Amino acid sequence: MNTSPTEATALPRPRLPAYGEKARSYDRDTSAFQRYREDIVAALPLCPGQVVLDVGCGTGLCCGLLRDKVGPAGGVIGIEESPQMAALAREHVTSQGWRNVTVVQAPAEGAEIGVSADAALFCAVHDIMQSPDALRNVLGSLRPNAWVAAGGGKWAAPMMVAVNAMVMTLHSPYVRSFEGFDRPWSHLERMTRDISVREVAYGGGYVLTAQVP
Repeated sequence: MNTSPTEATALPRPRLPAYGEKARSYDRDTSAFQRYREDIVAALPLCPGQVVLDVGCGTGLCCGLLRDKVGPAGGVIGIEESPQMAALAREHVTSQGWRNVTVVQAPAEGAEIGVSADAALFCAVHDIMQSPDALRNVLGSLRPNAWVAAGGGKWAAPMMVAVNAMVMTLHSPYVRSFEGFDRPWSHLERMTRDISVREVAYGGGYVLTAQVP
């Protein structure tokens, strides 16, 4: 019996090698996504001097983009569950001399952030977007009316067979499950207001902005 992409890949999977033993090749392996990272960061309203959370920061590929927006008087706090990825992010921060960028190695569900931040970024972190506990913990560390930006892959319309095949190929190494991939922001939209979603890549991706109450 034939199955849809969602049905074929909906079962949860263990932690993926892309975030562990293959962490050092992550930047190269995902280089094609960089322009989308830039679009998602660009969508997040930030002012110099503000503090922003980079949730699921990986190797720190968005940290520099965020630092450019908040300036030397602001701050960037990366949150990353994988020890290998967090270590690489810290190496990146040290090599760039970014004194106002820190990395917290912890699951987003239990990370102790310790500040009231002005904004949060969720860039290509589908597993976190599907965890209400992670979202509540992060949003609980934001100031009232703080901005949130999120983006990543999603299923395109069912008729876009070629697009969905490419989506599955590109994202399979980086998600534990494709559950919720038709509407990745479904949990986040229940916790925020003024949500705006823009589809990209022929419907195979999205960029979202919203505000916390």
